[in-house]
Amino acid sequence: MEADPEHPDTLVGFDVEIAALVARSLGRRPQFVFVGYAYIDQSVARGDADIGLSGIEDTPTRRASMAPTVPYYAFREVLSVRTADAARFRTLADLAGRRVGTLGGTIAYNILLAGAREHGLEPVSYEDDVHPYSDLVLGRLDAVLLDHVVADRRRRVVSGFTIAHEPVATGHYVGVLAPGNTALRAAVDEILRQAMRDGTLEGIFRRWHVWNDDQPALFARVLAGAPIEPVTGTRLLNSAGGNSAWEATRRYLPSLVRAAGITILLSCLAMALAVLLGCVIATGRVYGGRLVRAPLTGYVELIRGTPLLLQLFVLYYGLAEAVRLPAFVAALIGLALNYAAYESEIYRSALEAVPTGQLEAGRTLGLTELQVLRLVRGPQALRLALAPMTNDFVALLKDSSLVSVLTVVELTKQTQIFATNLGSWVVPGALCAALYLAMSIPLASLARRLEQRWKAPTS
Repeated sequence: MEADPEHPDTLVGFDVEIAALVARSLGRRPQFVFVGYAYIDQSVARGDADIGLSGIEDTPTRRASMAPTVPYYAFREVLSVRTADAARFRTLADLAGRRVGTLGGTIAYNILLAGAREHGLEPVSYEDDVHPYSDLVLGRLDAVLLDHVVADRRRRVVSGFTIAHEPVATGHYVGVLAPGNTALRAAVDEILRQAMRDGTLEGIFRRWHVWNDDQPALFARVLAGAPIEPVTGTRLLNSAGGNSAWEATRRYLPSLVRAAGITILLSCLAMALAVLLGCVIATGRVYGGRLVRAPLTGYVELIRGTPLLLQLFVLYYGLAEAVRLPAFVAALIGLALNYAAYESEIYRSALEAVPTGQLEAGRTLGLTELQVLRLVRGPQALRLALAPMTNDFVALLKDSSLVSVLTVVELTKQTQIFATNLGSWVVPGALCAALYLAMSIPLASLARRLEQRWKAPTS
């Protein structure tokens, strides 16, 4: 489902029509709740919605943790590559060492994880099913693996890529309900079966140009009550796989630790740049003339007045036609530019807090303005700025989670992948919190020690 281009407040799509059909048959009025794809299961489980319908895939984990409906649509996982590469990239094996994108928390992502082990390709996880195809055309990706429904829809609006004919795997769409909501699930199942019998579902799929020869066979099996396997056509990396949460944790913990390392590296580099830029901006605003102060002040207000998430999107996607920044570089620049504005305000206020008498005394002794800044004003301002600067470092460490929208797999993004595949946020969330605490508490302790060491004398 997606927003109607002519009426952005209205949702359209075959899943929207199926939801309306189910609601009408139950004597209800459909009300749609907007939730990120990766969080649909958790949202339904906690009662935000009665049923989730948005290309929800039938997986072993979902069957174990939720109450899925009977399958109502058969889909194929297909590779999309740039048209110029269609002859040499036909299978996952052909993509060894290449970057392949998909929507996070899907069967396709699990296939890519298995492909990383077997073929050495690099999986790239996205928050939506739109940007993988734009990045493919721009050259940031070498291929995209997603449902043929999504691939066909994107090909209508984005040119420059080709869809492979042979599917990598096949699967089915289901509705998903809370684990204990079996009575409603039984009612929805019967509505779907009746829609298969009387041709209503076929009519919906034909209107949206997604009906194909795979659907009659699926309908026949559902109506006959035949067992339907969640996924066919490939060996999947299934984190639940019938194992305990402890076993899944043991296998995912190394990935979480590596992602924590990326978070630390990104945060340290971004903070170093932010401190450098912040000092330059603060010095320019304190010592510069009007022509210097005006643009620096405008920059600070622009950055502080707009969300960091928007700034990251502009850097990575908005400037892509002119400058194609790698995801990590865009994340680093975005965080650094954002925090430089806040750091500059800390340093500016610290510089202006140094008593004027001390500055005049330095000038009386014959010191130049640069020497006054370096020997008198700067060191005292540093003492004043240390505590808030460290607080900003801890805040940046946590704000680095936002860079996952740029496909950087840092700690929070890896935790989301773990939780989606496990079917629960309890253990992954606890591990993520523990790792963030392990990174932030030493920073706070270091700040307190430096404050004590550099504390200005009281007498």
